[in-house]
Amino acid sequence: MCSPSFHISFVIPVYNSEESLFELIEEINKVMLKINESYEIILVDDRSDDNSWEAMKKLAASKNHLKIIRLSKNFGQYQAITAGLNSAKGKWVVVMDCDLQDQPKEVLKLYNKTLEGYEIVIAKRKDRKDTFLKKLSSYIFSKVYGFLTDTSHIHEDTNFGIYHKKVIKAVLSMSDYIKSFPLFVNFVGFKKISVEVEHARRVHGKTSYTFLKLIRLAFNSIISFSNKPLKIFVKFGIIISFFAFLFGIYHLYLALNGQREVLGYSSIIISIWFLSGVIITIVGICGIYIGKIFNQTKNRPVYIIDEAIL
Repeated sequence: MCSPSFHISFVIPVYNSEESLFELIEEINKVMLKINESYEIILVDDRSDDNSWEAMKKLAASKNHLKIIRLSKNFGQYQAITAGLNSAKGKWVVVMDCDLQDQPKEVLKLYNKTLEGYEIVIAKRKDRKDTFLKKLSSYIFSKVYGFLTDTSHIHEDTNFGIYHKKVIKAVLSMSDYIKSFPLFVNFVGFKKISVEVEHARRVHGKTSYTFLKLIRLAFNSIISFSNKPLKIFVKFGIIISFFAFLFGIYHLYLALNGQREVLGYSSIIISIWFLSGVIITIVGICGIYIGKIFNQTKNRPVYIIDEAIL
């Protein structure tokens, strides 16, 4: 990253949020009057279906501290964040959503923690105003991810936070094709703290994350950041082999003592189906990892910029 020319950079991915953009910018301006430091706002349009880009251009025409970027297609939230981070020139970078559930007024609370020497200050939603399904899926993901990666991942934590430029530099140095900003931040280390903030209800529009998209995002993140599923299946295979060996010893004993029994058709078929299912599952998991390696080796850009006003 270039040497900072702003004290704080705001990086905000945008998708179908034209109704909230004007209020968002005004709220950021209000909180920055209190902080009284130089700042820039970088809005990244992840190829919205509505008039978000037109609204962004109107805002950029009247506010010289506002930069806008439009991606060539819908790459995804974390790819849009990456595009914004690559353009940020602040000593500190605030990452937040554009739907006003992340409230700009809380940035003051996060910034004050940086004055105590923290390099990562993450917003922790104390009373999350999301749907039950989204809260449940987030909780399950955090537990599964923590188990599969042997790390702690708090489901109340979000993208919303303030990060020192060296943290952002470390995050951008990670060349993983599958991007996940909060997981990258969790990986890079540095002096970190979580701060409770108020989480607002969504007033404009609706979330673009369907249940299937959340499942896909969770699955890709886990596969990208952990090889523990492979280790689990290796252990599972060893356990099955061990019991199969004991079963074979038992039947050898029966044969030597003239007590061998002919096993029934059902038990044979069940055993074949069970072991075939295990083998197919293991091969499938290995295939998924190979596919991820294939995508990584192609070294395609994770985002492409169509237009930008910087």
